[in-house]
Amino acid sequence: MIFKSKPRIFAIAGLFLGVVLLLAVNVFSNATFQALQLDLTEGQLFTLSDGTRNVLAKIDEPIKIRLFFSKSLGEESPQHATYFKRVRELLGQYVKISNGKVELKIFNPEPFSDAEDLAVGSGIKGVPINQAGDLGYFGLSAYNSTDDEGLIGFLSPDRETFLEYDITKLIHAIANPKKLVIGILSPLPINGGLGPQAARQPRWAIVDQLSEFFEVLPIPREMPNVPKDVDILMLVHPKGLLPEMKYSIDQFVLRGGRALVFVDTNAELAARPGSPNQEDTVSDFDAELGAWGIKLVMDKVAGDILTARRVNVQQGGKLAVTSYVAWLSLTAENMARDDVITGELQLVNFGTSGILETIEGATTTVSPLMQTSAQSMAIDRDKVMLRPDVVELFRSFVPQDKKLTLATRISGPAKSAYPDGPAKELKLADDVAPHLSQSTTGINVIVVADTDFLQDRLWVDRQDVFGNMTLVPHANNGDFVINAIDNLGGSSDLIDLRGRTRTQRPFHLVQNIQRDAEMQYRNKEKELQDKLVDLRGKLNKVLRREDSTGEVIMNADEKASVDQFRKEMTTIRKELRNVQLALRQDIDKLDSWLKFINIAAIPLVLLIIAMVTGRIRQTRRRTASVNQ
Repeated sequence: MIFKSKPRIFAIAGLFLGVVLLLAVNVFSNATFQALQLDLTEGQLFTLSDGTRNVLAKIDEPIKIRLFFSKSLGEESPQHATYFKRVRELLGQYVKISNGKVELKIFNPEPFSDAEDLAVGSGIKGVPINQAGDLGYFGLSAYNSTDDEGLIGFLSPDRETFLEYDITKLIHAIANPKKLVIGILSPLPINGGLGPQAARQPRWAIVDQLSEFFEVLPIPREMPNVPKDVDILMLVHPKGLLPEMKYSIDQFVLRGGRALVFVDTNAELAARPGSPNQEDTVSDFDAELGAWGIKLVMDKVAGDILTARRVNVQQGGKLAVTSYVAWLSLTAENMARDDVITGELQLVNFGTSGILETIEGATTTVSPLMQTSAQSMAIDRDKVMLRPDVVELFRSFVPQDKKLTLATRISGPAKSAYPDGPAKELKLADDVAPHLSQSTTGINVIVVADTDFLQDRLWVDRQDVFGNMTLVPHANNGDFVINAIDNLGGSSDLIDLRGRTRTQRPFHLVQNIQRDAEMQYRNKEKELQDKLVDLRGKLNKVLRREDSTGEVIMNADEKASVDQFRKEMTTIRKELRNVQLALRQDIDKLDSWLKFINIAAIPLVLLIIAMVTGRIRQTRRRTASVNQ
């Protein structure tokens, strides 16, 4: 009996040891490998950037973070519960990397609790979660010992890809309470104001975003000089500036002042419908740009067949989709990947951008930041003003096998645009500094050949999240501006993480098929339409011959011609429908294949594997039974 019970004892002991070993391995791996991660996502969305690490390394005093999350909100919304875990895990990494300089406390602000009072007092936004009117909270606040505070009122899952950006921005602002002063000078309503029909317009989202990092100082266009407390000048569509101000900008840059300049040959927002004179759309800054070593090509805008944006247009009373070659969506391939400003950006939108060229013999170093593809073309400005023929622009596009520069960095020694000093008629302040004919050190300027680049419609959506207006970027235009200001201000700590904002993943294969199909069929479509118009003209010419009674007068030959015209028109209409249908065939085929792969192909593969595996097992069993 003792020997018979030994196997059972050994089995129980083995099972017990197995459980102990499993627990020991889990405890050991959790303690040893907790910091190890493998991030295979595009853009490394789940890996803290070097910029975040640098910000945390520069913290001089502890920063305390309070994370508020109502469990009842998680019960009502599993999406928020999942996102809370993501936020908590990320904040845990901040605590570890900061070596204790970041402290984290988590609160559950249930109704009528002290935690709810603390959340409300901290500025956390509550959202209704049931019919009883109870509120749920999901946000965080942070503060240091000197009462510098920061707040994210509500953590929306819609901004998950911007989570590290938001948290690091918050910590950076608390650790560096003194902000750079950004002077914004523009004739455009970038700072808000009265629009058409005296309607109040909000300031542009780019100014809101700048205000989160820097002190923004609007500069009136009537001001004669750059204010002395401005650290960085942001100049948008210089037009109608006082001569004194233009001279002041020249001297500001030569004395080491940094500038971010947006010029344009077709500022769409400055266009006046119905006005024959559209010179307001052209920036007036040639002399200053020339002194810095570049020029804005006059009367031209940049076109690119490869980066053209898809737009809806009315054609023949129908809605069509085509590529607008003057509205561009630049991707990573079009940006300088070795520059800290554009190195991590993924998508930037332009609207009828101008073209920048380096002047021969320039003393400065001109480094392009963003360029078109080689399949580009300089388009006459008058073809894109007010109501452009988008289809005709596409049809007549002829690539010039040359990249066009849309944004550039300028550095190095530069000369003044006023070599003989200020004109005598200029009314300068009594305390103005002595004239400089050349820079004291290398200048540092960034120039972008598009002012529409900054408009909300090209890069950001405003979404109402539980009564709170939230900016949700769909392109990196804002990131470019912030990166540029950061770099001009001598800080690059936040640049790595700001390039992570793109959430939309375009179907490049589908886009290529669409573009190739259009190139193949648009010319044929135009040929058929012209032929159809010609036949209609000939037919109408015959049918207009009437006698005094109103009857159409035609001989036998003319009747035969009319019948022939009508047959040809019917044939051409059929061909035209076939051509328009052909524009969709390749896309439909790809769509069918994708549906087949997603719905049927993978299950079929699994079924085949299961059948093969089952067959192999049956064969092995039969072989084993025969051998026995």
